Amino acid sequence: MSASSASTLPPVGKSGFTKLCKGLAVVLFLGHIVIRLFPSAVTYLALIPSRTIPFAWNLVTSGYIEQTIPGVIVSIVGLLVLGKVLEPLWGAKELLKFIFLVNLSTSACVFVTAIILYYITQQEIYLYTPLSGFYGVLSGFLVGIKQILPDQEITLFLLNIKAKWIPSLVAFISVSLSFFMKDSVSYIPIILFGIYLSWIYLRYFQKRLEAGLKGDPSDEFSFSSFFPEFLRPVLDPIASVFHTLVCGRSERSEANDQTLDGLLPGSYSIEANRRRERGQRALEQRLAEKLAAVRSSEATLHHHQQDEDDASDKLEQRCAVLSGDSSKFAERIVDSFSCHRHELKIAM
Repeated sequence: MSASSASTLPPVGKSGFTKLCKGLAVVLFLGHIVIRLFPSAVTYLALIPSRTIPFAWNLVTSGYIEQTIPGVIVSIVGLLVLGKVLEPLWGAKELLKFIFLVNLSTSACVFVTAIILYYITQQEIYLYTPLSGFYGVLSGFLVGIKQILPDQEITLFLLNIKAKWIPSLVAFISVSLSFFMKDSVSYIPIILFGIYLSWIYLRYFQKRLEAGLKGDPSDEFSFSSFFPEFLRPVLDPIASVFHTLVCGRSERSEANDQTLDGLLPGSYSIEANRRRERGQRALEQRLAEKLAAVRSSEATLHHHQQDEDDASDKLEQRCAVLSGDSSKFAERIVDSFSCHRHELKIAM
């Protein structure tokens, strides 16, 4: 979605919190209560890399477990506020899909990263530290806000900052604090992977029904848009090479319904143009069918109205005939009475 479309969005503050977000908020709250009442549950619900192989379900459950009170407060408030913006635009089904995919992919990448860091450093902290939290999904929400409302100004600490810079600012602050906080290993990977993986999903895989395409190939949502403008000439070629090596060019047939392709970020493919034209033709066909249906109903209504008018005219004509016959009959009676009266006078 482009920035120009953001101006047509309804004011966010007029609508309440959505049912999906309130339900997930309850899940986060109950998850925190469970680990408070049963501390041993952390070993089964949180992501502990050394135990993930037998307990693979913690790749999913870890995202909904907050181990601290400030963490559960931030997660619930962020879910309700940001979800209220995204769900009316994406729909509840798409938002739930986004949350599930970002949470699962983030946990998987954190697990792999922890294993790699352990083999590099031989420090057991990477294997036995319980990792959990909703930060990855919240970071993904910020990326979604950047896509939808890039020029919307948000007040943070008495500073007006455009929404498109919020994910980058959060990543920068998180990395900066990691140099001064020892427990940063428990949240830094979740935040960074949440930002990057949510961007990959929105950039290449999310279905955009209004355009009949997948992903968002606009330059305003390229990977380099997360960084200051003076770094983009350096980052664009790197992002292009990385995209080619990891994802490859998506030049598959229309039946495969694959993502937008192109070596340079933001470039439209011939396949994308064909899909857009096909979607436009389908829309025009649906509009033509609806117009024909409306015209058919109007013709039927006009036919019924004409039949009613004809029936009314016939009724009026019949009444007129009956009225004429009645007047003639009355005239005959009056004439007959006058004749009899005249004859009576003559007889007398």
